[in-house]
Amino acid sequence: MEEILIKCDGLVKIYKTDDLEVMALQGLDLEISKGEFMAVVGKSGSGKSTLLKILGGLERPSAGKITYGKTNLNELSEDELCAFRNEHIGFVWQKSSDNLLTYMTAEENVSIELTFFGVPAKERKERARKLLDLVGLGDRYDSYPSMLSGGEQQRVSIATALAKSPDVLLMDEPTGAVDKKTSEELQELFRRLNEEQGVTIIIVTHDEQLAKNVNRMVMISDGKISTERLLDGEYSVLDKAGRVRLSKELRMAAGISSTRVKIDLKDGRLVIESE
Repeated sequence: MEEILIKCDGLVKIYKTDDLEVMALQGLDLEISKGEFMAVVGKSGSGKSTLLKILGGLERPSAGKITYGKTNLNELSEDELCAFRNEHIGFVWQKSSDNLLTYMTAEENVSIELTFFGVPAKERKERARKLLDLVGLGDRYDSYPSMLSGGEQQRVSIATALAKSPDVLLMDEPTGAVDKKTSEELQELFRRLNEEQGVTIIIVTHDEQLAKNVNRMVMISDGKISTERLLDGEYSVLDKAGRVRLSKELRMAAGISSTRVKIDLKDGRLVIESE
């Protein structure tokens, strides 16, 4: 059986202003296995960015819980949560300016991550260069971000995120600011890192091509998981209450316009018919 690394149980997230409440997540359930290579896809406002922040320990849910193995993030203090995040989770954001320090070289950007863990200078340098070699930048150790292309900057960002050997790599639109050819090269790098390094990779994206190149695609709508696409096909999600959500596209294709449907068991199969 696959080892469950992350479990989201009934996640609710409510953002409040003076006169408005927005429910970004509405009882979301999700399990992520160790070593998965997956994408979370959804339209703007669907809740995917909120889910990324909760997965990364950057925000806490309003209700429900999230666990990494036996660690319940809800039960951690702010200092404990920060320490957990620093040790176990790596981040790659869409904009390189959110990932890299412009006044440091590629090698320095990677190695500075290790100073917080008390790693000796010689070991930091060796690991930084090894990681830059891994992402295909063995000839750019001394280059500053301004001297690198967008794709190269993202490669440095990935090496930086991997410096502390995280269990999970969270990526927010990592190919959103590069051209198609560079995007394809980065996608191949993501897969290689997942297969060779064993790191769990979770990508939040609206890029359908990128989403198709992962092993599992989770589609989120209105703060809940609507469907999942695995290598052998697309599935609707059955929640803990036994409810199944049909996507808008599937309902339209089946000609379902009513809020009521008839469900029968025929020859061992569930058949859903419009009213």
